[in-house]
Amino acid sequence: MDKVLVARRVAGKLHATEAAVDAALAEATELMGEMIRGRQETKISAISTDPSMAKVSAAIAALAQARTAMVEAHAELDELRLRVGIRTRMDGSEQKVEETSANLREVA
Repeated sequence: MDKVLVARRVAGKLHATEAAVDAALAEATELMGEMIRGRQETKISAISTDPSMAKVSAAIAALAQARTAMVEAHAELDELRLRVGIRTRMDGSEQKVEETSANLREVA
């Protein structure tokens, strides 16, 4: 299988996953805001909503960690793409580089 086609499939899933994590993070923060507004509008004690708000806060923190992990994975996959000799740009054009030792150099 052509490495460029595989890389494009992986990139598509990577971008979809990044978008899904961002969407989940946005929804969770909107939920938190709605919970706060709802508590204020109904004049419910902050003490009574604190346990559920703490859980949503923990979920937001976990989603933020997931987003950071996806950003790091993206960077690592981009480095791998270059190491295996795939040169692509976001506009869809590509330049394949032969994977030979001539493309590698020793570093100290």
